[in-house]
Amino acid sequence: MNPGTTNLATFANGRALDLASIPTLGIAEFEQSILEGVSLGQRITALFATSAGSAEQTLLYAILSDDKQNRLYVGRTQVEGDQFPSLTPRCPQTHMFEREIAEQFGIKPIGHPWLKPVRYHRSWTCRDAWDRPPGEPIIPAVGDFFRVDGDEIHEVAVGPVHAGVIEPGHFRFQCHGEMVYHLEIALGYQHRGVERALLGGPTKRSIHYAETLAGDTTVAHATAYCQVVEALARCPKTARAQTLRAIALELERLANHVGDLGALAHDVGFLPTASYCGRIRGDILNMSALLCGNRFGRGMIRPGGVGFDADETRATELLRRLDDAEQDATVAVNLLWNTPSAMARFEDTGPLPLKIAAELGVVGPAARASGLMRDARHDQPSGLFRFVHIPVSTCETGDVFARAFIRWLEIQQSIEFVREQLRAIPAGSTMVSLNSLSPNCMAVALNEGWRGEVCHVAITDERGCFTRYKVVDPSFHNWIALAYALRNQAISDFPLCNKSFNLSYCGHDL
Repeated sequence: MNPGTTNLATFANGRALDLASIPTLGIAEFEQSILEGVSLGQRITALFATSAGSAEQTLLYAILSDDKQNRLYVGRTQVEGDQFPSLTPRCPQTHMFEREIAEQFGIKPIGHPWLKPVRYHRSWTCRDAWDRPPGEPIIPAVGDFFRVDGDEIHEVAVGPVHAGVIEPGHFRFQCHGEMVYHLEIALGYQHRGVERALLGGPTKRSIHYAETLAGDTTVAHATAYCQVVEALARCPKTARAQTLRAIALELERLANHVGDLGALAHDVGFLPTASYCGRIRGDILNMSALLCGNRFGRGMIRPGGVGFDADETRATELLRRLDDAEQDATVAVNLLWNTPSAMARFEDTGPLPLKIAAELGVVGPAARASGLMRDARHDQPSGLFRFVHIPVSTCETGDVFARAFIRWLEIQQSIEFVREQLRAIPAGSTMVSLNSLSPNCMAVALNEGWRGEVCHVAITDERGCFTRYKVVDPSFHNWIALAYALRNQAISDFPLCNKSFNLSYCGHDL
């Protein structure tokens, strides 16, 4: 056990543990455990609050991931009253989590450098985190934005309504000429209250909430939800179901990565790759439809297994389509790499240094493009990935080119993985029956979605029902990284930088 986590309970991804085994620490000890863990290379996977049974008491939970040791650590502390000391000045990874806690539970992280609402919704409790005594502007109002003052500084506001078909988000640029000094991103315009809706479950609607958390990440979120339920139900999974789940997850990655490369090509006006990749993405989505009847994978992942099987005929057809997609994608993407004018727009644009990516807790291709070896399939494997490994690809430059090239490397790896699994789907059933969920327990599930780590945490009450359900989409970690990548960049590069991260609005807004 690492020195920084000796006070925390340890467990594994996709497993449940009794709440009684989670230590309740003093606030100072809780903070110190987090800081020491992060100093040792661990990262904050989730930091959230839940009611302690009293309107004036709140529990804070922290879940740390030790990717080198393939372990998770959890601890908690009780907050008395309506405030607690902020960790953000000493640990930037907690920045968004603390803002979310303040918004949801009406308790203020004292010392937070820029405390604002995350989704602009009322507190879950009777306390209001945004009340301010006269003359004491502790927390900025909803419309407050960071401003840079000086001669020739100007401000550019974009959104939340955008041209074309795009989700709502507001971007506030502080510029000197074309140069961006600071970008602030405000989201929450389509907050749906999914975490609140999951309380009291699982019900028949719960799986549908998971599937629609972020439509382009249906399989990853549904898989994480099912793994949480299965862990709490102490449910075994069949090898066939695990293989089909992994195939569906990698098809989701393939479709989105190919689509992103086409969109990046479009943003620099390189239409051959843009046109081809748009069509190829559709071909891969149709492969998901062949597997389960839905292009986005809805209905495929179900608690206890999968909702659809793949017989030999279907697997053979999927292999044929996969070969065609690989051949077409190789031609289309190599056109992009071999065009110097396109590469000149990608290279050195929107760099995210390794040190900053680590400090901010960035995940997914954006993290790997900055040199971080961070992939839940490798670091915190679950399901089939505990037995079949996919290599982790990294780059060092952290720019638009690196974020694009990582996608191409992962496309090739996912194609080979899907091909191998389709040729060797184990025999057996695809579904097992579920027991009742264990009472007074916590379960955590991590999966590597195509944007990065998807995290679901469930806590049950004495009846075995969800008393707290926490979702951390990879976009929640990464939006702040996009803001950083725009510093000292031309504002005209924003669309390209934005697409190179391709973050989810609805996955953040929940």
